[in-house]
Amino acid sequence: MKFSGSHILSISQFDRSDIERVFEVADRMAPYAHRQRVTKVLDGAILGNMFFEPSTRTRVSFGCAFNLLGGEVRETTGFETSAIAKGESLYDTARVLSGYSDVIVMRHPVSGSVAEFAAASRVPVMNGGDGANEHPSQALLDLYTIRKELQHQGRSDLDGLRIAMIGDLKYGRTVHSLCKLLCLYRNVTVVLIAPTELQMPPAIVEQLRSAGHTVLESDVMEGSISKVDIAYSTRIQEERFADRAEADLYRGRYRLNQAIYTRNCEPNTVIMHPLPRDSRSEANELDNDLNDNPNLAIFRQADNGVLVRMALFALILDVVEQVDKNARDVNWYTERRF
Repeated sequence: MKFSGSHILSISQFDRSDIERVFEVADRMAPYAHRQRVTKVLDGAILGNMFFEPSTRTRVSFGCAFNLLGGEVRETTGFETSAIAKGESLYDTARVLSGYSDVIVMRHPVSGSVAEFAAASRVPVMNGGDGANEHPSQALLDLYTIRKELQHQGRSDLDGLRIAMIGDLKYGRTVHSLCKLLCLYRNVTVVLIAPTELQMPPAIVEQLRSAGHTVLESDVMEGSISKVDIAYSTRIQEERFADRAEADLYRGRYRLNQAIYTRNCEPNTVIMHPLPRDSRSEANELDNDLNDNPNLAIFRQADNGVLVRMALFALILDVVEQVDKNARDVNWYTERRF
């Protein structure tokens, strides 16, 4: 794809060479994300961060990525603080706010709304999650994390990957986008573990099978995670249900703790989760006793989100080759944390 000036709305825009390009640039962002160097390549540029649905990680990660490239961030959070609450259309909002920004990241609870917004925008728009549809930057950072974790184990590529996706696969937009991304690779085995009512949408299952992948579906976690490289857990997407009572019917079905991990998983199985993990006692998808497990990658996963989003901004705003030219060493105390 042509990155410069493009919207990032769906994983379907990418081919395998595009993914490799994003990952190559993400690797180059490490000195800046890890506070070893400072760059001002986007000095004067403005990110419009528009989040009409609750978010901590994605919103702050995008803002952090833009700041680390030297840009400034303006935020809108929630419908109640926006003109949409007064009846303004997405078209009018896009026309106005794209005059104030150089790039916009948008999250919206309605599927397809970010694409509708982008059609009226005068600047590139990145999809920060639209309803139960897609979350493309999350899928990219997930795959980037998988690649790095497997590289640490001596694996050279992602072909032949074995991955289990666990939890709410019907409404979990992160796994929808990740499945579409996996279709670009070869000989992947995908184990889909969910209650019958929350299984992966059939269209995505068919897409995986059409790509030549092995897809196994189950409503039982123990035993199903015994021969995978990655165990990718997701929370129950409570906000997609009619009410909490309905969500509670499924909450806590698939709890992974150290005992279950030891009993079922291979010694190097990597544990992932798009976060936030629901740590309430009735849910507790990933138990706190996994926190000392070296294969728990959830916080490395979150760190990698900054690298990938920096790469996307640099590619979309066409400054990749200028990043290092606008750099200097960090001159404040920064603890080694990466």
